[in-house]
Amino acid sequence: MGSMVPFAKMNGLGNDIVVIDMRGRAEAVTPVAAIKLAGGGRTGFDQIMAVHDTDIDGVDFRIDILNRDGSRAQACGNGTRCVVQALASETGQKSFTFKTLAGILTAQEHEDGLISVDMGRPDFAWDRIPLAEEFHDTSRIELQIGPIDAPLLHSPSVASMGNPHAIFWVRNDVWAHDLERFGPLLENHPIFPERANISIARVIDDKTLDLRTWERGVGLTRACGSAACAAAVSAARTERTGRDVTVNLPGGPLKIEWRADDHVIMTGPAEWEFSGEVDPLSGEWRADEAAA
Repeated sequence: MGSMVPFAKMNGLGNDIVVIDMRGRAEAVTPVAAIKLAGGGRTGFDQIMAVHDTDIDGVDFRIDILNRDGSRAQACGNGTRCVVQALASETGQKSFTFKTLAGILTAQEHEDGLISVDMGRPDFAWDRIPLAEEFHDTSRIELQIGPIDAPLLHSPSVASMGNPHAIFWVRNDVWAHDLERFGPLLENHPIFPERANISIARVIDDKTLDLRTWERGVGLTRACGSAACAAAVSAARTERTGRDVTVNLPGGPLKIEWRADDHVIMTGPAEWEFSGEVDPLSGEWRADEAAA
């Protein structure tokens, strides 16, 4: 094994997260290491959150996010909550500011243990989501799966939460749709030059959504925080709900508030599972003795 660094296996509503402590290190977690950890049984994950030092004024840390296929992600709300819990338990600090590919994110741990992340402002402009062709109205674009005269899924709302999302609205149970089959096709559809996160959403009432997501570079996931945010703002934008909703994911509920200043606040839990050490270049790892 090479030089080892600490990691914590955590989850946010069942969204499997590996938080790797890269503070004091110049190198980055490699795609090779990510792919090895993803297939490592107990270390299998949806996202790696690698925490790095930063010299940016007013920013505590930089987070490098990797999917299980080794690709980089711009944002991960559930993973950010896990980072906050890990750092808060270590330092006693309750509020943090992070630099990510999606921009600057702020987050805080509340007294009840729930964690809120300011996911920033949504973007609905077709060329910033991005889409491969111009759509004046991205609340409903021309895209469907199934026969032309009887599509199984159609007319999704699209938005960016620092990463691209497409939300298909259905009237029946979100579990009635074969997302495992449609997800890869839609994620890689030519309309999405950077691929996309694909969600199926059902409006329960003006304060509640049910949601399932095929996550870009990951696959089916029990929870995707940025997808919950994208679905919530798209629901409000299309007047399906208000701006303060609970999004029910397979792993549990997230509270999403689209504030008057256009920022989207996501609130939910994070859970520690076990810790250990990992080589960030090769992905070789070992669990702490207490977790072995």
